[in-house]
Amino acid sequence: MFSTAVLIGLYVFERFPTSMIGVGLFTNLVYFGLLQTFPFIMLTSPNFILSCGLVVVNHYLAFQFFAEEYYPFSEVLAYFTFCLWIIPFAFFVSLSAGENVLPSTMQPGDDVVSNYFTKGKRGKRLGILVVFSFIKEAILPSRQKIY
Repeated sequence: MFSTAVLIGLYVFERFPTSMIGVGLFTNLVYFGLLQTFPFIMLTSPNFILSCGLVVVNHYLAFQFFAEEYYPFSEVLAYFTFCLWIIPFAFFVSLSAGENVLPSTMQPGDDVVSNYFTKGKRGKRLGILVVFSFIKEAILPSRQKIY
């Protein structure tokens, strides 16, 4: 809603190009479609593929516009943050925070604090942490001690 309001405000008060605002509003509509089935996002669904394509189109239009019109860097950064990056970033972060790491998921008889801190040690690590650990080991392999 906020991103949509900002886009409408930019069109009304700043006279941003109709094509850039129209694609931005359509992208927000596609994101709303992703929200309907939210924690379950199929990577092959037309909505997801369309949203990925629209992110690229939005960035292209924004780069093209800001290359022709001068705006201070802080305003350009604000546009990119609020109109292009905040919604995909929120989807990405909320998908990577799995429900198994929340304190509310616990076995009967466990207290909340000890379950929260020992969950990662007992269970399999999932999500973005595994990806970052893999990348870290691939780029900067740790030395192994030889006895």
